[in-house]
Amino acid sequence: MPSPDLPFGFLLADVQRLYRRRFEREAETAGLGLTSGEARTLAHVSVYDGLRQTALAEKMSIDPMTLVAFLDALEAKGLVAREPDPSDRRAKRVRLTPAAAPTVAAIRAIGQSVRDVATRGMSADEVAALRRAVALVITNLCEAEATAS
Repeated sequence: MPSPDLPFGFLLADVQRLYRRRFEREAETAGLGLTSGEARTLAHVSVYDGLRQTALAEKMSIDPMTLVAFLDALEAKGLVAREPDPSDRRAKRVRLTPAAAPTVAAIRAIGQSVRDVATRGMSADEVAALRRAVALVITNLCEAEATAS
């Protein structure tokens, strides 16, 4: 059990690392046939369907070229399609294909399973408070980043 006195950044990094490891293990067991990066990309596209590739890479905090590799693989599997942006023909918007629905459902089920493990022993109110607190941390850091530019 880690000490709650550890620096906040250490705790967050450990949560992210352990959460991702658990997700990857469950995804492999489920036989999704996707890398963790591809699964993460597909999950993000399901939330931000129709977003430009560059904006999607930013939302995922990954390099645009890394995203292109994930999208190439997902497109080859028939799970996403890239379409020209009507307002800028150089830009591409990423959309889910109908074939992606079962895979997205499986990713969401795995995500729920991981959340259930991660929040075991917490009440619904505690989970909601944690979500609000982490969302506020993200908001604060994004605002600080925007004013630093």
